[in-house]
Amino acid sequence: MTNRGLNGNQTVQTLRWLDGHLEMIDQRVLPARFEYLRYGSAAEVAHGIRVMVVRGAPAIGCAAAYGVALESLALREATPEAFVAGMERGFEVLAASRPTAVNLFWALQRMRRVWQANQQRTVAEIVDCLIAQAHEIAAEDVRINRALSAYGAVLLADGARVLTHCNAGALATAGHGTALGVIRSAVEAGKRISVIADETRPFLQGARLTAWEMVQEKIPVTLITDGMAGHLMSRGEIDAVVVGTDRVAANGDVANKIGTYMVAVLAQRHGIPFYVACPLSTIDLTIPDGAAIPIEERAAQEVTGFGNCQWAAPGVQVRNPAFDVTPAELVTALITEKGVVTRPTRERIASLFGT
Repeated sequence: MTNRGLNGNQTVQTLRWLDGHLEMIDQRVLPARFEYLRYGSAAEVAHGIRVMVVRGAPAIGCAAAYGVALESLALREATPEAFVAGMERGFEVLAASRPTAVNLFWALQRMRRVWQANQQRTVAEIVDCLIAQAHEIAAEDVRINRALSAYGAVLLADGARVLTHCNAGALATAGHGTALGVIRSAVEAGKRISVIADETRPFLQGARLTAWEMVQEKIPVTLITDGMAGHLMSRGEIDAVVVGTDRVAANGDVANKIGTYMVAVLAQRHGIPFYVACPLSTIDLTIPDGAAIPIEERAAQEVTGFGNCQWAAPGVQVRNPAFDVTPAELVTALITEKGVVTRPTRERIASLFGT
């Protein structure tokens, strides 16, 4: 596989529309296997989101948009009344799939606006509009990732050793990536960048996905366990941290994969810049601060083992929050498609939206 497959040039796509169906790379089985799963309804897509066939806030948003499009396609021959009822069920099941990634709800709202704007058309015409909008959301995501990555690449020095947590690459988006997109764009600009990837317990997105993406593109990558970052920072072996995010509150607090908060605290302790790469669609102005961001709790078996291997004592109690919140004061800058927001505050974030 070449790097063209992962950087938005569409040789390999995280999500793809084929013959009236959505296909998504099954990210649960990477890197052992590379395979697509096919989806034909909103309920099927919602299940794919819930069990993490697809993950990463932008990719979840794109999947949700296609889920709406699929539901409309299945209802193409329905009466107007049946179409409305079926679509409402589709929106409801998709909205219930995962609570933290705001792109899910952003995409659903955008699809609903298209539906409402075309209610006077025939059902078939509405279906065509919804499919077209899903395609546009996916294409727009790649354009946005490219734009924010260009801004972020400037922040990385030639020779930088960059720590990242979880996977915010092409696999977490429709293409190119956010945090890994910044690294890709820096490399494309001729900079020598090496990546240090936290394994990211318990789902191992760093070990399985980030490392895989970087190996495919021959970008130097070193895998470490989550508990090793502080040691490397103390020895001067990390120059910058770049992560993605699933939701940014109005004041700049950042929700990202569990363990991000610890990395941010360590980065501040050692004077290392901590950058968050995020499209504007991931900023939620309706959430005042991080305390109001819903944090998803996932199944205990994700912590007690992986796949068919179980290592924890039977009967042990488990907590499995999938995300944590990094306070804005620990964030050196937000990297967006409209530019870099240093030391994010409520006012600086609002200015991105012209408010």
